[in-house]
This record gives sequence, structure tokens and C-alpha cells, in this order.
Amino acid sequence: MTRIGVDLGGTKIEAIALDAAGRALARRRIASPAHDYAQVVDAVRTLVEGVEAELGTGRARVGVGTPGAISSLTGCVKNANSTQLNGRPLAEDLASALGREVRIANDANCFALSEASDGAGAGRRVVFGVILGTGVGGGLVHDGRLWIGPNAIAGEWGHNEMPSRGEPGLPDTRCYCGRRRCIETFVSGPGLAADHGRNACGAPASLDAAAIVARADAGDAAARATMARFYERLARALATVINVVDPDVVVFGGGLSNIERLCDEVRARLPAHVFSDALTTELARNRHGDSSGVRGAAWLWPP
Repeated sequence: MTRIGVDLGGTKIEAIALDAAGRALARRRIASPAHDYAQVVDAVRTLVEGVEAELGTGRARVGVGTPGAISSLTGCVKNANSTQLNGRPLAEDLASALGREVRIANDANCFALSEASDGAGAGRRVVFGVILGTGVGGGLVHDGRLWIGPNAIAGEWGHNEMPSRGEPGLPDTRCYCGRRRCIETFVSGPGLAADHGRNACGAPASLDAAAIVARADAGDAAARATMARFYERLARALATVINVVDPDVVVFGGGLSNIERLCDEVRARLPAHVFSDALTTELARNRHGDSSGVRGAAWLWPP
């Protein structure tokens, strides 16, 4: 049976149909309805039915990647930055709209599953997928299966506190989640830009992460210092995951995964923080890019 994955983003909703080998059969994308939950549900139904009509192969299995997670307590969405989803029984409503079971997972989990299935982590037993973008998220795959956890928060390393060992003057940042010094406030795109603004005297307030990376590559001393702090903090933060989970591979996704030197710079710094005499965990850039989320949603149904 054909599998359709849906990526429920804040600005767009995308659907893809995959065959058993992971080849794309059809793909559609529309703008996300703004702040209207009922329209979001209807948009997903319309996309899925449109793909099915295009293929002419009958009803497909449907998986959906969404911001946030499904609460094990209420069955509703929690922790989504697309706030119209929070507190809503999304799985139940999509199942009703489509007349079939719909599998739902956090979008970072879908990224990890995609890269573990036929991406940069294919063939590895334990894959940790990392999102470095506007926020910081993650997902954990073991033997081809997502590990969600009883609290539906497995992989949410971005809301642990940034380790301060080796950096006693760590800034006292505030996170949207209400906690202090979350990893996300240091190694996300906005976190990188904020750090540059705090430390580079006279730096333009409008500089974003991409501009800072470009300046560092061009030899700007302040930008290079910012990037050195970023790599060191990312290594310390990842070491906490490696020390607990010991994955075979860490796969980077999100906008900051496009930094050319990312894997090499972090790999060089990790051994100082990992509790081992040798470090064989591989660091890799994603294979499927922006398609990983929607492909992972389809992979919620095994072939």
C-alpha cells in the first residue's frame, strides 16, 4: 500500500507519496492556513485526497509530522510553536476527516526517522537526529523504530540546560519555554545571532546566523570568535547526549546544518567532553535536506 507523509509546517503544508523503496511518486505543497485549526485539518484532508486522486491507487496509509507532540495524558497536541494546534486532538480529528488511522509524530522525530531509514543514518542501529534551526530539536531511532518515550519527549535535548563546564561566564539567557539557559538559546539560529550581538562591539543588530557565518568565512575576527563559541557549545551540548545514548551517528538538519565546517569543527571538540578513551560516533549532514520531515512522516508506516 502507498504511504503518504504530510509535513505540517508553520508556513506550508507538504505531502509526499512514497513507494516501498522510498521513491517519491507524487508531491504537493500549499500555504498553511493562518491560525485556524479547522482549516489546517481540512487542508491536510484536501492534500491527501489530491495525492490519492493523482496516483489513482486507492487509499494510502497516512503519517503526519507536526510541531510539538501528542500528550500521553490528554491525547492532544502540546508544546507546538504553531499554537493553534496546542490542546487539540489532532490525531483524532485527522482520522475522522480522512476516515482511517493517521500516525502522528513530532517533526524532529520525522527528520530522524527519514535519515535513519534511507538517509545519512541508513544501516545504523542508533541514530540521533538533530535540528539546528529557528529552534533546537532532536529525535532518536533504534533499529529503525522511533523511540518516543512515556512522556513523548525523547530527543528534546534543546531544553536541557547548556553545560557550563569550561565557560564560567555563560550568559543567563531566557527561553520561550520559561526556563533559563536552554541549549536552544545558544545553538539555534537566533541564539547564534544573539550571542554575536552580545559580544561583537558595533555589530549590526540585523545580522542573522547566515550573515555571521559568511563574515566568519571571510575572516572577520568578531564573527570567527562567535563561531568558535558556537562550535564549542554545540560540542558540549551534544556530549551530554552521546554520554547517555551513545549513538552510532548524529545527523544534523535545519538551516545551520548547511555550515560547511560544522561536522569537522564539532568533531574536533567532542573528545574533550565525551566520557570515553575513543570517540567513534559519526557526525553527518542530512541526505534529504528539507524533504526529510515529510519523508519521515511517510516512514511512520513501514513498507
